[in-house]
Amino acid sequence: MATAQTQAETKRKTGKAAPDAIKLLKDDHREVEGWFEEFEATSSAAKKQKLANNICLALTVHAQIEEEIFYPACREVGIDDDMMDEADVEHDGAKRLISEIEAGKPGDDHWDAKVKVLSEMIKHHVKEEEQRDGMFAKAKKSELDLDALGEELQARKTELMKQAKKARG
Repeated sequence: MATAQTQAETKRKTGKAAPDAIKLLKDDHREVEGWFEEFEATSSAAKKQKLANNICLALTVHAQIEEEIFYPACREVGIDDDMMDEADVEHDGAKRLISEIEAGKPGDDHWDAKVKVLSEMIKHHVKEEEQRDGMFAKAKKSELDLDALGEELQARKTELMKQAKKARG
């Protein structure tokens, strides 16, 4: 779990403490939803490419921090295995589509449709995580330290984003 050193480092770098785990993950959801809406509203190939790049990177990092940190913590406190297994499978499906979107470009056969289907998959996944009896509600009711988990998620997210930006040049 997150340490006091990680918390202090996050606060020093950003000027504030990281949000709790649920807020951080929900903020990611809202950001990507906004980009999907912009994608649907534009006809500019350049803007579609930029938005698709943003969406794919954000979802890749989000899925990775959930899979590395949040989901194992949820499983550890006894959150429903079936719910967790379904989330894992949904992530796998999204990752396949992300790979296809990243390999293509606007104007390619089915490229826009792949982004649209990814949007629908993510809306479904987010709804399941955020619904009244979903994973986030169960995590809030559990013994998880959501503040410490948020610190850990934020630190890993920052690290992955830096790696991705380096890799992209």
